[in-house]
Amino acid sequence: MTLALTVLEIVAPVFLLAGIGFTWVKLGFEYRIQFVTRLAMTLAVPCLIFVSLMQTKMDPSAITQLSLATLVAYAGVTLLTWGTILALRLDRSTYLAPLIFGNTGNLGLPLALFAFGDVGLSNAIVVFAIMAVGSFTFGIWLVSGRGALGKVVSEPMVGATLLGAVFLWMGWQTPLFLTNTLSLIGQMAIPLMLITLGVAVARLTPQSFLRAIALSLFKLVVCTGVAWFTGLFFDLEPVAFGVLVLQIATPVAVTSYLLAEKYGADADAVAGLVVVSTVMSVGALPLILALVL
Repeated sequence: MTLALTVLEIVAPVFLLAGIGFTWVKLGFEYRIQFVTRLAMTLAVPCLIFVSLMQTKMDPSAITQLSLATLVAYAGVTLLTWGTILALRLDRSTYLAPLIFGNTGNLGLPLALFAFGDVGLSNAIVVFAIMAVGSFTFGIWLVSGRGALGKVVSEPMVGATLLGAVFLWMGWQTPLFLTNTLSLIGQMAIPLMLITLGVAVARLTPQSFLRAIALSLFKLVVCTGVAWFTGLFFDLEPVAFGVLVLQIATPVAVTSYLLAEKYGADADAVAGLVVVSTVMSVGALPLILALVL
């Protein structure tokens, strides 16, 4: 009973905030999702990443170990997913990237924060940063057939990650007034991302629910299993292990739908994956969280 209450306390704020966004749209209120997303991704999230890395108490060797584990986990997920897509003769540009890369930002970061505190958030940012680079390069290539290295270099999140890593490695700190300012800006990130997630799901019009259900279940099982065994193989300490499993197991991100729409993939099919996998995560993520706590 105590564990169940603990899990409920962790996941309730995440889905309640997403529910606020969902309800906001259904009530007919205006929500400029493009503006809010740009505000979060170009200002709030980079500030959150930089300050979290600068102030993290993680040992550099632990960061390296988690980074390697994350790369191996995504490689394993990619191989299994690619093989399945080929076997089922599904369109690679539509299904492969969404089934590999999860919602490590909107859902993964707040879940790690609420479950494991600031240390968990620092670990989650490492996984999130690696996912973001992979999504904007390999992920875009899967959808469009061409890479986007220039886009990665220009992404504020990537710059914030590299700068934060330098400050962490060198033991530097920004002046207190600047740290407080960046921290305040960064605190916008998680609620903005969660509310925007609810808004985005409310506006999607998915089709082919049966296929979406099957593929969402496939993603959940494969991602959770690969991350679990990878964490055991690298002998990650408990917080890093829990964060890795949670992050890799997150549902299909709304950005996958936006990329599919931009590059001419089947956006309706991806929308179905976003909605179904997100709804499925309401039950699945608390169960995974209970196993890793």
